[in-house]
Amino acid sequence: MDVVIINCGSSSAKLDLLDATTGARRRRARAERLGTAGATYRIDDEAAVEIANADHAAALATLLPVLVGDQPPAAVGHRVVHGGDRFCAPTRIDDAVEQAIDDLAPLAPLHNPANLAGIRAARALWPDATHVAVFDTAFHSTLPARARAYAIPTELSERHGLRRYGFHGTSHAWVAERAAAHLGDDLRDLRVVTCHLGNGASVTAIEGGRSIETSMGMTPLEGLVMGTRSGDIDPGVILELMRRESLDVEGADALLNGRSGLAGLSGVGNDMRDIEKRAGDGDERCRLALHVFTHRIRKYIGGYAAAMGGVDLVIFTGGIGENSALVRHRVAQRLDFLGARLDEDANREASVDREHPVAVISAPHARTRIAVVATDEAHAIGRATAALVAEQDRVATELAIPIAVSARHIHLTEEAVAALFGQGHELTPRKPLSQPGQFACEETLTIVGPKRRIEGVRVLGPTRPACQIEISRTDEFFLGVDAPVRNSGDVANTPGVTLIGPNGSLTLEQGLICARRHIHMTPEDAQRFGVADRDVVEVAIDSDGRDLTFGDVLVRVSPRYALEMHIDTDEANAAELTPGTSGALVAAGGAARILRRSVDHDPAPGC
Repeated sequence: MDVVIINCGSSSAKLDLLDATTGARRRRARAERLGTAGATYRIDDEAAVEIANADHAAALATLLPVLVGDQPPAAVGHRVVHGGDRFCAPTRIDDAVEQAIDDLAPLAPLHNPANLAGIRAARALWPDATHVAVFDTAFHSTLPARARAYAIPTELSERHGLRRYGFHGTSHAWVAERAAAHLGDDLRDLRVVTCHLGNGASVTAIEGGRSIETSMGMTPLEGLVMGTRSGDIDPGVILELMRRESLDVEGADALLNGRSGLAGLSGVGNDMRDIEKRAGDGDERCRLALHVFTHRIRKYIGGYAAAMGGVDLVIFTGGIGENSALVRHRVAQRLDFLGARLDEDANREASVDREHPVAVISAPHARTRIAVVATDEAHAIGRATAALVAEQDRVATELAIPIAVSARHIHLTEEAVAALFGQGHELTPRKPLSQPGQFACEETLTIVGPKRRIEGVRVLGPTRPACQIEISRTDEFFLGVDAPVRNSGDVANTPGVTLIGPNGSLTLEQGLICARRHIHMTPEDAQRFGVADRDVVEVAIDSDGRDLTFGDVLVRVSPRYALEMHIDTDEANAAELTPGTSGALVAAGGAARILRRSVDHDPAPGC
């Protein structure tokens, strides 16, 4: 289906009519310098037309009918920069959503009002069309608390909504999916660092298909050196400049957002092509700008590799990332320790577009692959919009799912059982669990972490191919260890601990995780709910305590499963669920209802 895509910037508007499946553009229109005497618009490749002093509403009133002709579109997708902590997925726009986007304007004063102007103009022109908001921040809604929080007084953070949100999420998700599909991998099995490098620039760490770290924060000012933005800077420098240069808040804002970054360092503007040329001619300021820009990117890649315990794929995208072989070379030249080795010929020859969106530029046998990927945010918005028009997010919301609280527990291999309990020992069933064939054992062990130990942790049977210890965030802090959130069974590159049993101790190199919240169901259940294996859904918890909504819940489908949602003890406490008994996995009061399935991060067509 054809979809209209509207992307309004602070003084510009980009409009596309495209095929949501293929991304093919039917028509396009661009408006620049809106709100000024020099405002112009251009349709396709026609000459620019002056529309002096036209604002967003006036420009869109002129351009949108020309873009689509006499037939109103069935759907319109709108890019919205900031969704706050309310919007974590593409959302159908109604009056309440429009008001919520308006309420979030203080978090993105240059962008959300412009995005809203596009929404209002299009809704007024086409009231019967389905309008969908796709948020830059949504992909980063899975950031863990430690990656979201600023180290300022908590009461201030909560009062003013001060936290890290991240941006460019639509692009980061899109290029990661495209690269994984090109390589024949499932994105959920990879550790990926995506580098969106343009006038605005950011880096994101993606593990298990989810954003777990990103360089931009509450605003797009944090992180990498950008075209005119400073990126990371010591706050003391800002205070000192305000004192010495007599800057007020607006002056400091203008300095850091508009006169810094590559433009401030180079002295010749923010175009990387000009900076590279002048650097090659011996301009020292341009050389420094290039060095600082690439050094910062490389530093983030190394940091994110450490956060994920390694990296499988590094991606370059955006205007600079896709087109500057020199920047890619400088960023990659000291990443050999990660197994990321650049093929210099492939890097120089790399060229990507919509028809050929991926170019692999790593050496043939490199352990960590490097790729250039063409981003296409308009196509991504179009695909998400079409999915909502087709109601692909709809599920059976009236069906209840039993909830079980998963306390800390241990899965062992046969070799580990022998080491901890003695040769020939077999696990002793204590009671069956709700999942067929699984049982809590009489055996318990002590978990020893760097800081403390936890005694009497229940072993679950039967034995598994790999040892796995599941704990809560509270346990993690108590033990003094950093356990990643993982799907059960995914223990590669996780921390190890020592287990103590009656026959001795066993030190594991890996295996400690905080299990991702998930729902077990049979294929028949999946059909009733309208979901599939490995879907990600949003779930409402209805109980006698607090009613909560959990996003990012994994669906696991197998004939061996019984219908049940598993959450850990911390999440159960947050929802004020009260398990009747203690143990490794116990029934809790209340029930869960699936609200919707995720459509914005689905695998690409053909994956």
